Amino acid sequence: MLEEKKKQESFEIQRIYIKDVSFEAPNTPNIFHVNWIPTIKLNLNTTTKKIKENIFEVVLMVKVTVKIKEDLVFLCDIDQAGIFFIANINEKRLKHCLYSYCPNILFPYARTCISNLVSCGSFPQMNLAPINFDALYHDHIK
Repeated sequence: MLEEKKKQESFEIQRIYIKDVSFEAPNTPNIFHVNWIPTIKLNLNTTTKKIKENIFEVVLMVKVTVKIKEDLVFLCDIDQAGIFFIANINEKRLKHCLYSYCPNILFPYARTCISNLVSCGSFPQMNLAPINFDALYHDHIK
């Protein structure tokens, strides 16, 4: 019975934290008087690092760039990180866990932080849509 428990797949969130965050609005206050027809660019990236046996850091990097014509309205980026305990998972499932499941856990935290920063910058509320990290992962491995 004890041997079965040792072999059982295990996943635990140990910590979720902001590793880095930045908000820049270089064209304020003049940009507040411009007709609000922005273009929004969203970039995502994920990095992983094995800290020690069965302990992994996953960092979801989210960068939002908003422009009106050629003028930068604001740039907001966050490195939302988590430390995860993952044991007894084969290599294929481990990669899926690190590059899909963990970013899915981290994204709502990053989205909330970005929304708060944008609001504090006195810009219209920004609600990023949910991201299908499973689809992104499967596209990446093809």
